[in-house]
Amino acid sequence: MDSQAAGSLTRPDTGSVEAVVFDYGGVLTTPVGDSLRAWMDRDRIDPDSFSRVLKSWMSRDAPDGTPIHRLEKGHISIPEFDSLLAAELRSRDDGPVESAGLLAGMFAEMRLDSEMFALVADLRALGVRVALLSNSWGNTYPRAQIDALFSPVVISGEIGMRKPDRDAFEHVLNLLELPSEKVAFVDDADVNTVAASQFGLRAVHHRDVESTRAALSQWIDGLVGEQGLK
Repeated sequence: MDSQAAGSLTRPDTGSVEAVVFDYGGVLTTPVGDSLRAWMDRDRIDPDSFSRVLKSWMSRDAPDGTPIHRLEKGHISIPEFDSLLAAELRSRDDGPVESAGLLAGMFAEMRLDSEMFALVADLRALGVRVALLSNSWGNTYPRAQIDALFSPVVISGEIGMRKPDRDAFEHVLNLLELPSEKVAFVDDADVNTVAASQFGLRAVHHRDVESTRAALSQWIDGLVGEQGLK
């Protein structure tokens, strides 16, 4: 299925939303792709070799149980994943890649997006609950900040479930004690927003804060399509 337009809605419904579930990397942070490109430039990773790994381990046609799936579910350790990934990568001069610290290097340039956190603050001020549902690649989360804002905080590696599987969405809905139609879901991966929509959530494919804010404002009274409240 093709990627959706920026901030596009996967459900046309109008009406109140009582909670918004956010992804972490690429939604509450600067784009993941920017950090990956910086890592490949800094460590001289051959981009084609990395693209081949992503396609093999993450595409819709990838078999269940790839190293990325196992990492996201917490079934393998970060050093184990680093070793598996290094074996598939090549340097730009066609040499081997050192495994130590691969994951840490991949996400080293990722930063929190202050405008998205301002959106979270606006939602909370309106009485809308905010939750987190993140597929973890061994990321270090700013837990003190996240735990103070989001409830529940659901990290795939801590629960043994991952998006886009139904059980991950059902888990967060059960914790929220809300029906799916009362919950919006924001993610930067269309495979996850499509799945969320199929499971009944109101899904927004995140591209930037402006379009995501505008999309949510159609369901949430008092939220405007720019920073601040009506």
